[in-house]
Amino acid sequence: MDQQLPTEVEDRVRRLEDIIEIHQLFVDYGLALDAGDFDAYADLFAEDGEVLLGPMGRAKGRENIKALMSGTLSGRAGGSFHIISSPQVTLDGDTATSQVMWSVVTADESGKAAMTMIGRHRDDLVREHGRWKIARRRGYVDIPKAMPAPPSNRRQ
Repeated sequence: MDQQLPTEVEDRVRRLEDIIEIHQLFVDYGLALDAGDFDAYADLFAEDGEVLLGPMGRAKGRENIKALMSGTLSGRAGGSFHIISSPQVTLDGDTATSQVMWSVVTADESGKAAMTMIGRHRDDLVREHGRWKIARRRGYVDIPKAMPAPPSNRRQ
């Protein structure tokens, strides 16, 4: 005898699956940056996704996002490690909003780990073709308070 789960249980399971997938999206973001895999990085965004990363630059659309990150971070793979924490997600059907904290760890002159930046991302998320993607990511650097000016070759 086939029994269908009550809608309430189905909805709760779907909500948990969505939250887990979104949390993985945040982890994959840091992993792609650290590995210098800008194809994987750009694929985390919706087709018309947008990234607004303060002094690092802004871009809209996967190809432009990939170009921005390639131009900004090319050749630095393995030089930093992103720690993603404190995810807050508010689901609303096939869209969501979120905030996540991030920290960047690099090696200092002596080779010891040094936390070099701390900040947060505020995101608009969308389910696109059945997968959660970043529709718009706004990045904020909390520490250090002043960031160096970006090189002139960064895209706006």
